[in-house]
Amino acid sequence: MPEFSYARGRILDSLRYLTEEMREFQGDYAAKTWQDYQTDRKLQKLIDRTVENILTALIEICGAFLTEEGIAADSYSDILKKAGSRLGLTNEEQNNLAGLAMQRNRKRSQGVQFQYCVTHDKSGSCPLKYHWTASTRMG
Repeated sequence: MPEFSYARGRILDSLRYLTEEMREFQGDYAAKTWQDYQTDRKLQKLIDRTVENILTALIEICGAFLTEEGIAADSYSDILKKAGSRLGLTNEEQNNLAGLAMQRNRKRSQGVQFQYCVTHDKSGSCPLKYHWTASTRMG
């Protein structure tokens, strides 16, 4: 009987969840515009929460991977940076990955919203490119 690996099970579960969240995100929000996001508070909350869930799952996957490798990390940002290093990413890519954790933490703890920016390709069809930045929630 094969040996059960707790980390492998966690990684696979989180990867399935992450994949489904991203699929749903694309399906639910692909046609939404920046204007839709700005004017619809309910939509803002749904998008913000979905992005937070995606980033949390990514951190979970990377954290389980590092734990399995016996690598300690001090923060969510450190988890993503060290996972990026183990995967052979450049320093710039590692820092960009670590920045996602900082975005998630700000969103979670300081009431910061993610700005939803969508850029359609030249043909006007999907796929869309999403660019997320943080800004202080107004009002």
